[in-house]
Amino acid sequence: MTRRICVVTGTRAEYGLLQLLMRLLANDPAITLQVLVTGAHLSPRFGETWRTIAQDGFSIDARIPLDLGGDSGTAVACAMGQGIAGMAQALDDLHPDMVVLLGDRYEILAAAVAAMLCRVPIAHIHGGEATEGLIDEAIRHAVTKIAHLHFTAAEDYRRRVIQLGETPERVFNFGSIGIDCLAATPVMSRAEVEADLGIAPGRPFFLITYHPVTLSGDDPGRAVDHLAIALARFPQHHLVVTGVNADPGCDAVNDAFARWRDHRSEGLTMVETLGQRRYYGALRWCDAVIGNSSSGLLEAPAVKIPTVNIGPRQRGRVRAQSVIDCGDNHEAIADAIQCALDPAFRDLAAVAPYPFGEPGASARIAQVLRDFDLDGILMKRFHDIPV
Repeated sequence: MTRRICVVTGTRAEYGLLQLLMRLLANDPAITLQVLVTGAHLSPRFGETWRTIAQDGFSIDARIPLDLGGDSGTAVACAMGQGIAGMAQALDDLHPDMVVLLGDRYEILAAAVAAMLCRVPIAHIHGGEATEGLIDEAIRHAVTKIAHLHFTAAEDYRRRVIQLGETPERVFNFGSIGIDCLAATPVMSRAEVEADLGIAPGRPFFLITYHPVTLSGDDPGRAVDHLAIALARFPQHHLVVTGVNADPGCDAVNDAFARWRDHRSEGLTMVETLGQRRYYGALRWCDAVIGNSSSGLLEAPAVKIPTVNIGPRQRGRVRAQSVIDCGDNHEAIADAIQCALDPAFRDLAAVAPYPFGEPGASARIAQVLRDFDLDGILMKRFHDIPV
């Protein structure tokens, strides 16, 4: 009797991290992999990235579409309700022995609630982290309290999960699965990246991703306007801009990017989704990662590329020395970019220790998912830390 493990994915970035783990589970004769796809994966507006999952050879066992037509808090709450209902029905049909969730997005919370009510054990990856500028902060810790097994990316995060009352024997610090994906992805040459993204041969470029800061009361597009002003000081650089998350405020960010596109005549490539191989190729050859995506903290340091991290979105995360934090005004952003280009800082980034472990986390997670005794796992005891 194989163990049925259902992996839930809602975004391109999350799937990119999960892909190798999914491959290991699919190839294990003791496991039957089930794939539940939801959220932005199914939306034409966000690139219908479910196609990438299918092209990678995975069978999609359930598709739970969400109404992503609005980006207000109310619209997202309604989409979450759709997700809970749809995923509960899917779990009832699939009868998994365990659900695997990664991260902190609202569709992941919907999956956690559905699995909890359907009495399906949950394994949660990347818990214990902090992103003080986002609603994701509360979602991540809520999923931790619902989940039964935990796989963190750093020892600080493991301690935090235990501080939330989780039993230490169920909390594993195996490091980030992102570096496994980096190591397993075929490397694109610089010439391939340039040809694919329309960059003139030898021209330096920046890789840019900016998402809404969902707990801020500011106009989400304002920081993008300031970013455009700052980047105008570096006309020699080509700009590669990836798409925004399906978060509250995404429409304002998209509108700001549209204004940017209309006013920059050359040296700009905007792509809704690069896909994993192209993204990692661009990551390895760019001069800096700029924006507020978690990739700038998790993956860029692994390939020794400087990160300019804008604003409070990632405040609270563990950082490598290659990360430069700055405010979201154009003067602060421009100064941070100049620092990232400084040869002395680039030398520091090249030798900065990586704080999220070594490759191999995916294999260790897969082994625990296969072998952990599930008898009585639903009965959680609150672990009190001795005073």
